[in-house]
Amino acid sequence: MRGKPKTVEEYIAGQRSALAVNPECGMTRYNLAVALLGQKRYAEAEQELLAAIECSPALAEAYVQLGGICLQRGDLNGCLRYNQQAVASRAGFAEGYGNIGFVHLQQGDIPASVAALQKAIAFNSRFIQAYTTLANAYLMQGKVQESIETNLKAIALEPGFAIAHNNLAIAYLEKGEVEKAALHCDKAVALGFEVAPEILSEIQTRWMDTK
Repeated sequence: MRGKPKTVEEYIAGQRSALAVNPECGMTRYNLAVALLGQKRYAEAEQELLAAIECSPALAEAYVQLGGICLQRGDLNGCLRYNQQAVASRAGFAEGYGNIGFVHLQQGDIPASVAALQKAIAFNSRFIQAYTTLANAYLMQGKVQESIETNLKAIALEPGFAIAHNNLAIAYLEKGEVEKAALHCDKAVALGFEVAPEILSEIQTRWMDTK
């Protein structure tokens, strides 16, 4: 009986051996691709992911990984297209909708971003990254209270999620609630988040004005 692989290279070799026996196994190709991505061997990983989809067209995770490769290259349209294929291949695939929402936000299409992120959360109520991205989208729409409420939901899931505390600092500052902004700013910093200098400066200035 063979033991577990001790290195990534051993794991990759094992997946290649399995493919030599069964080249039509989409999941094996996917697993190989993920290992290659871990080593930043993007071209090889992309080849395996495309082959995985050819073998298993409903393998939604493979589309998401291909979208990630596109994002790494700065190809937002490619990332969007692959994630749209992911949600088409599997109904209710929250990760795909979350990525679609992120790309739309980067492209400045805020309504489309909000719609996709709301779907992501509807399909996975514990999708913390979707909450924080949705909160940013709300803030960009000028919906400050909605942004605050959405970030608070993220913190309810993970109290130590620094990005949500940073977002709350910005939203409360926008709302004029300086004490709450300072509280969440301090929490973000304590958790190791690098808060933008202009936010720190504005909180400090407004805090001094209240004294």
